[in-house]
Amino acid sequence: MKNRLIFIIAGIIFIAALAAAAVFKFNHPKKDAALENEVQLKTESEALLLAEAVELEKRSDFAGLKSVYQKLINDFSGNNDVGAWQKKLDETNIKIILSPHVVTGLSQEYVIQPLDNLTKISKQFNTTIDLIKKINNLASDKINPGKKLKIWTGKFSVLADKSQNILMLKCKDEIIKTYNVSTGLNNSTPVGTFKITTKLVNPVWYKSGAVVPPDSPENILGTRWMGFDFEGYGIHGTTSPESIGTQATAGCVRMLNNEVEELYAFLPLGTEVTVVD
Repeated sequence: MKNRLIFIIAGIIFIAALAAAAVFKFNHPKKDAALENEVQLKTESEALLLAEAVELEKRSDFAGLKSVYQKLINDFSGNNDVGAWQKKLDETNIKIILSPHVVTGLSQEYVIQPLDNLTKISKQFNTTIDLIKKINNLASDKINPGKKLKIWTGKFSVLADKSQNILMLKCKDEIIKTYNVSTGLNNSTPVGTFKITTKLVNPVWYKSGAVVPPDSPENILGTRWMGFDFEGYGIHGTTSPESIGTQATAGCVRMLNNEVEELYAFLPLGTEVTVVD
């Protein structure tokens, strides 16, 4: 009898709740309609932006494409695709740098002079030979007087965040690209602002008196080394890609080889690297 009474009361409460919801909807039709319209407009806006992105990418309009992805990320921050849009924005930022189009305030055209070489030009503009060659599709170091080069003049810097195991390539105050990295085991990566003082391709690893050649599977430095003005520490590649995203190193910042090679091309000697907890 008691259980039957509880069942009857629960049924009455449920029916009352349904009735109250129906009354609310009847009394507030404008609110429901406004909410539905807002959702519909937002969905349509997102679809239009995505369609615009496709067209801009076809035309290689990277500046326009960048604006679209920034708007998507800002206006639809709760969308499940934000991570994918951020990745596309990073890729677009890199394409802008490597494209032949000059960006006012960040790059310029330079006419090659009779006694010029890539080393001289890179030092003049505080950039790298690798970046000049990538931007201008140069297959070798040979250049001809009178020809024009696009030179990237924007100042790069790096911010590494140990709490998230990420590294950000920045130009002035803008984040160009974010990379997943490994940092020091037990929080051993030093915090502070450092400068890149050495750059090596296929570095030898000097391990406790032992010399580990570049082609050895035991050489944990991978394909690139960018050493800090803090002896023993730097940014390098890896032979353990599965460790990326964790605290796993002896204190250095570790990257995937293809990504450290990309970063290496952008950063001249003297680039500031800031590491935060």
